[in-house]
Amino acid sequence: MESDGQPRWLSTEEQGVWQAYLQATTLLEDHLDRQLQRDAGMPHIYYALLVHLSRAPHRQMRMTQLAKNAKITRSRLSHAVARLEKSGWVRREDCPSDKRGQNAILTDEGQEVLTRSAPGHVTAVRQAIFDRLTPEQVSQLGEIMRVMAHGLQPDGTDADLPWRR
Repeated sequence: MESDGQPRWLSTEEQGVWQAYLQATTLLEDHLDRQLQRDAGMPHIYYALLVHLSRAPHRQMRMTQLAKNAKITRSRLSHAVARLEKSGWVRREDCPSDKRGQNAILTDEGQEVLTRSAPGHVTAVRQAIFDRLTPEQVSQLGEIMRVMAHGLQPDGTDADLPWRR
């Protein structure tokens, strides 16, 4: 808000950029969801959860940390993990150091489905983003996204961003 209590409206150029951003991100999520549903039988968010677990020590993570890393609510995570458990890709265990908490653990079957689906996913990402941009644009996009992500982190840090420089 401005000092007089009125919002700073977007300029014509900013409005165009905002609308392009919304359209591109919506289309990208839809594109990745369709590809992963077709090739792996899961939505993009489930794939992202499997990736987070595959990168964690011993392929396991506390549910609260997984929700934080995936930027989803604990209730949405609980629903997603229940579906992943049903598929045999993830299991839950009580946290040994805190009986109130639970760990999500990527199973061998989950790792296999992730390994099988990764080539198609990276191809979809490459075709949708990187094959359309020059190397300079890729660098600019990366810097823009890092600035945005850093500014939107609840605590103002980027310590839990996996691509932090």
